[in-house]
Amino acid sequence: MTTDNFQLIKPGSVRVRIAPSPTGFLHIGLARTALFNYLLAKKDRGVFILRIDDTDKKRSEPRFEKDIMESLEWLGMHWDEGPMLGGKEDIGKYGPYRQSERLEIYSKYLEQLLKEDKAYYCFCSGEDIEAMRQYQMSAGQPVRYNGQCSKLTKEECEKKLAEGKPSVIRFRVPLKKIIFEDLIRGKVEFESDTLGGDFVIAKNLKSPLYNFASVVDDFEMKISHIFRGEDHITNTPKQCLIQEALNFNQPKYAHLPLILGADRSKLSKRHNAVAISDYRETGYLPEALINFMAFLGWNPGDEREVFSLASLIKEFSLEKIQKGGAVFNLTKLDWLNGFYIRKKPLRKLTELCVPYLIQAGLIKANPENLQQGQHAEEAAMSYTITDSENTISFEGLMNVIRPEWQRIKKLSDIVQATDFFFKNKLDYPKDLLRWKIISDKEIINSLDMAKKVLSGIKEEMFVSHEIENVLMSATKEIGDRGSLLWPLRAALSGKKASPSPFDIAAILGKERTLQRIKDAKKLF
Repeated sequence: MTTDNFQLIKPGSVRVRIAPSPTGFLHIGLARTALFNYLLAKKDRGVFILRIDDTDKKRSEPRFEKDIMESLEWLGMHWDEGPMLGGKEDIGKYGPYRQSERLEIYSKYLEQLLKEDKAYYCFCSGEDIEAMRQYQMSAGQPVRYNGQCSKLTKEECEKKLAEGKPSVIRFRVPLKKIIFEDLIRGKVEFESDTLGGDFVIAKNLKSPLYNFASVVDDFEMKISHIFRGEDHITNTPKQCLIQEALNFNQPKYAHLPLILGADRSKLSKRHNAVAISDYRETGYLPEALINFMAFLGWNPGDEREVFSLASLIKEFSLEKIQKGGAVFNLTKLDWLNGFYIRKKPLRKLTELCVPYLIQAGLIKANPENLQQGQHAEEAAMSYTITDSENTISFEGLMNVIRPEWQRIKKLSDIVQATDFFFKNKLDYPKDLLRWKIISDKEIINSLDMAKKVLSGIKEEMFVSHEIENVLMSATKEIGDRGSLLWPLRAALSGKKASPSPFDIAAILGKERTLQRIKDAKKLF
């Protein structure tokens, strides 16, 4: 396309929808589709609609609907029309927005198609259809419904229905070329004889199938643009035929590229593609996921990689959506998440990290915290350190988290990064204390020196910069600073990677620091 499609859109005319089925948790692919719909609507000052396609009664569950809605809210994609959380009334004048509450509407249009002979009842059994399929395959023919019930007279149909014979409703497919304009791919053409014959649009008047229900809802809700994954592109010609049969206007279509794993196959759970709620629980931030998902099929056309939701709305353009598959790169997501973590004020980051420390059993919320309520000043709260029953203030937790502020990639990383602060005893092999090839005796001497130097610091002066000053002065006597600082850092943290021994000692305090040096010496 040579012009920006946004120039062809009348401001405020866009009405888009995201229509998930509540048969599973909101996954990254559908969330990406929701985002592109949201960006198109907000750039145009249009309307973003949430519709719940819950006609699959067996697989639809309230918990999945709740997850979808909560995940969209958490990501910051607030819908303008649709059902509300908590069972409240719908917002918007084109509801209801759950398909299960729209069955009378579907029934009206199904009856219209039957009356106009654009659809018909099919009484072929599953065995009949399978036998037909096997015969066509063995004969080298395309697999398609042969239309045998399309020739039944009105009287024959009424008789079979009166007898209670199982049936479905099939759409009568005309022989023609189906053409629609895709805003990403340009003109798309299908021959109707490639659609597998007359296809099923409903199990009965009260049980419509996906293609039919979607067409009716999109018309009734005045949807102007349909953004969805390219795996739906084979549904589009069927929907175009139904629209034509019902004299509906055709919405503008845009089929987004598939999201691929690193091996270029379609994204699945084996590529770490999990539900949005799983990313949330693991400690990814909504702004990181939004930024990441936007680049799964779109880019600004320059080197910029960091975009807020507001800046995405400003920059979004249909012309910058790519046609090829978008590769899901978990390393990139981790990098973005780390960036947004570093942008958080320390107080806010601590607030976000506290639930992970509690879940890991390192600390417990004190009863007075609950009494203060969720809007209480965090600084007034205190927590019990599970391993010692001592308490730590919110400010104390900020001090624990501060050294990891620039290091963690996910909020959940804070547990492994800081657990040693909350433990009375550390469990690690003595070789962790070894710097290069120094002997056991040299390790003990190093620990003795550290203990002597740190013992000389007054309690009120036991802060990071003072600890650093005295320890660095001591290293001048031995020449190799690593032989003093490495055993000390390992003794204080029990880890190969951790903050500096100066920061750790200051947070632990003098008494706990000296005790950990003593515990380390016991290993020898």
